[in-house]
Amino acid sequence: MRRGHERPSMAPRRDLTLLAVPGYFAAIALEHALLRRRARRHHPTTGDYEGKDTIASLAMGTASVVVPLVMNPLLRQVTPGRGRYGKALVTAAIGAAAVTTVADAMVGRLAVPPSTTPPRSTEGGAGSLRTDGAGKSVARRFASVGGVVSVTTGGLCVSALLRSALSPENLWRRRLRPQIVNGPLAAALAILGWDFVYYWNHRFMHESRFMWAAHVVHHSSERYNLSTALRQPVAEAATVPFPYGALCLFGISPALVEMARGVNLLYQFWIHTETIGRLGPPEAVLNTPSHHRAHHGSNPQYLDRNHGSILIVWDRLFGTFEPEGEPVVYGLTKDIKTFNPLRIATHEHARMLADVAGAEGWSERLSYLLRGPGWIPARLDATSAPAA
Repeated sequence: MRRGHERPSMAPRRDLTLLAVPGYFAAIALEHALLRRRARRHHPTTGDYEGKDTIASLAMGTASVVVPLVMNPLLRQVTPGRGRYGKALVTAAIGAAAVTTVADAMVGRLAVPPSTTPPRSTEGGAGSLRTDGAGKSVARRFASVGGVVSVTTGGLCVSALLRSALSPENLWRRRLRPQIVNGPLAAALAILGWDFVYYWNHRFMHESRFMWAAHVVHHSSERYNLSTALRQPVAEAATVPFPYGALCLFGISPALVEMARGVNLLYQFWIHTETIGRLGPPEAVLNTPSHHRAHHGSNPQYLDRNHGSILIVWDRLFGTFEPEGEPVVYGLTKDIKTFNPLRIATHEHARMLADVAGAEGWSERLSYLLRGPGWIPARLDATSAPAA
């Protein structure tokens, strides 16, 4: 082991995922040829390539590389305590939250049954309220707009601050133990540690809606082939994942953390295929195409299952494993039926913010953000139930 005060190598890091791009396209071309031949001999499948779907996946993959180049510098500018506009963003978030809270109180105050309090008329200027109903409507509009602004600006504040504070470089400076000597053991520990954190992040992405709003991009295709692996989120910079940089606290250098990221992503590429069947004994430990096909299924038994990346043992240990059984139906439980990359990238954010706009009170707003994608408040669940 090296002494604790030593610094990691500052040599330029190579992004393994970008170096592998030619291999991605070569593998896609080979799979496409194999699937075309199989379709001619037998019948088409949901693993086959469809022009518009493939273009959409490749567009999302390109955007997932390009957008962070613009978004990350912008987030640094609004990071509280660090960025030039951090205070302005915090002020906007607090101000919007205050307006929303006051509007919520007014809605509650004016929500009086007509039988107990007759409508009031307030004489005044052209903009005066004429009835409690009109006042309540105005208050609801303020609460609606204020709620959206506050959760958006507040979310950006939290995301930017945590990403800056919990970066590998920052946590490396606060490490709890000396650096582990670079070598096979350190590399293995980095890959294993990344895989463990990835499992919880991936699970969180399925179980919390504001994380799902970014991750849903990857599940939006109704087909399943190697091009689907490249259909990646573009807004992950605005999410709040568990910090992979935490590995640095235990003596794993930032360079090794970045290497582990590349290995993890490279492994995930080949499991997005129907051309590889079950692999036998290795499936007890490793994530495989069979396990990951189930993960991409919208069938009820496959929802929120098989979150592992390289290892499937995390799912087996923590109760989220489901073997591939009945044929997998790919896509979302409510498919969006579009190949437009912009809509693919933003549709769930739009729905989520629309729900926040219609929420009644902070409990509902935060629940729409933090609870599962299918959560609805009891008041809506009860009124939407069919009559007995």
